[in-house]
Amino acid sequence: MSSVRIGSGEYTYDALAAWEQLPEGITLRETPGVAVNSRDELVALTRNTDHPIMIFSHDGALLRTFGQGVFDARTHGLFVGPDDAIWATDDGTHSVTKWTQDGQLLLTIGTPNTPKRRWSNEPFNRPTHAAVSPKTGFVYISDGYGNNAVHKFTPEGEHVLSWGGPGVDPGQFIRPHNVAIDKDDNVFIADRECHRIQVFDANGKFQHEHHNVHRPDGMCLGPDGNIYVGELNQIDGLLEGCPGMGHRVSILSPSGALLARFGAEEEGEGPGQFIAPHGITVDSRGDIYVGEVSFSIRGRLMDPPRELKSLKKLVRVTPLA
Repeated sequence: MSSVRIGSGEYTYDALAAWEQLPEGITLRETPGVAVNSRDELVALTRNTDHPIMIFSHDGALLRTFGQGVFDARTHGLFVGPDDAIWATDDGTHSVTKWTQDGQLLLTIGTPNTPKRRWSNEPFNRPTHAAVSPKTGFVYISDGYGNNAVHKFTPEGEHVLSWGGPGVDPGQFIRPHNVAIDKDDNVFIADRECHRIQVFDANGKFQHEHHNVHRPDGMCLGPDGNIYVGELNQIDGLLEGCPGMGHRVSILSPSGALLARFGAEEEGEGPGQFIAPHGITVDSRGDIYVGEVSFSIRGRLMDPPRELKSLKKLVRVTPLA
């Protein structure tokens, strides 16, 4: 089986059984972050410490890799800016790095391997994702595992302001996990354990929120302006394995209306199935790429542990509006 057709109407996709072409001896380990550049090449942030950043052609050929020696095994979030700069977030080193497309390190925000005190909300303690405003170039970073904060930096990496704190009220967070910024400088934060997406102005003033997502674990704004969300399943406790609780992809309108949702009820590696969506991106044609932390969630618990499929491509069938 080479593909499975999923979705309906305007949001119809062919979920490919295989896409990436890796040389013998190179694996992804798992793929916490994905983003596309201006050439519609896929940039993948992996947990293969020998090849942390991999760049693929639109057809899945591996073009180059880089970043060895800079990243921990806890790479976490990826973003490609309007100028094609790559922003990689590593919660294991408590830092965010900026790279060229050919692997030149341009900037490091945070002092690697020197975290701030846990729950201090000072940058950083296990940050999760970074994104750049297409309007101003300012950088917004979610600090979501050892803090409950969002930080704003200048393009040069100077800290401007922070907001947040633990809680469920507007402007508070329980694990801010992803950042996206629209052309009007609205800042979208995937507040994972509160099952919502909060929207702020450029200086952290709360605007509104969307609640119709389950553990948003990957988020981006597509070229159509819609919000693409990878939802994480329940991985322990009484709800583990409950259908409709994650391992799926949702598409929301800019106002938060649900436009499409897909992912088989049973988690898995097959086309149309997901295990643990963690990163998501959309190219200029409307094709969706989903990176998964499938080894951390399932593979490491197997006997013996094994790497599971962690990169999925959904090819859009209907033209992007």
